[in-house]
Amino acid sequence: MTSWAYDWVILLIDWGGYGGVFLLMLLETVFPPIPSEVVLPIAGMRAANGPLGLPGVIIASTLGTMTGNTIWYLAARSVGLDRFRYFITRYGRWLTLDWYDIEKVQNMFGRFGAGIVFGGRMLPTIRTFISVPAGIVRMPLVLFLAWSTIGTSLFAAALAGAGYWAGAQFHRIEEIAGPISSAIVVGILAWYVWRQLTWHRRHAVRAARAVKRADGRGDRRR
Repeated sequence: MTSWAYDWVILLIDWGGYGGVFLLMLLETVFPPIPSEVVLPIAGMRAANGPLGLPGVIIASTLGTMTGNTIWYLAARSVGLDRFRYFITRYGRWLTLDWYDIEKVQNMFGRFGAGIVFGGRMLPTIRTFISVPAGIVRMPLVLFLAWSTIGTSLFAAALAGAGYWAGAQFHRIEEIAGPISSAIVVGILAWYVWRQLTWHRRHAVRAARAVKRADGRGDRRR
């Protein structure tokens, strides 16, 4: 991340205070221009050396992130499964998804939705987009907000607290958080490439299983 971006984040936080932290985290969630792994340690540093308080930074960042999370959730929920199914039928190949995958996600959210949302909120990159499947499968709003807020606040407390503890040496936090974030992004890209390369094989296996299930039902009827 370039020095001008660091300077811009510091300037906005110093100018806007908690409002600046809220705005930065909202922007990071809706359209990530600067990662939270940078914003939160800097905000924690300013809390250690300036007029801001660490609890206020954690609350402001959580509110900003949750506002963005709710926007993503409501947008996905408004699409709904029926319209999303049409989209997946036409363009799912490029997302490496078919309706079988969506049904698996739906079943997972039905059984473990709270844990998925909670855990996803503490993982770089994933934390931004976990709201979409939650909205698509219409996870109950109260559960979504509750577990998202818990996970988001813990993530904010960890990074802002690290920045607060490091003081002026917040660049050390970026030295650690940056490679972790990059590793997760590389992992997601590798997973996408693997899904593309195995697309036809996975569909052939599923088709064969579907034929076997149909034959089994036919035998039982006879």
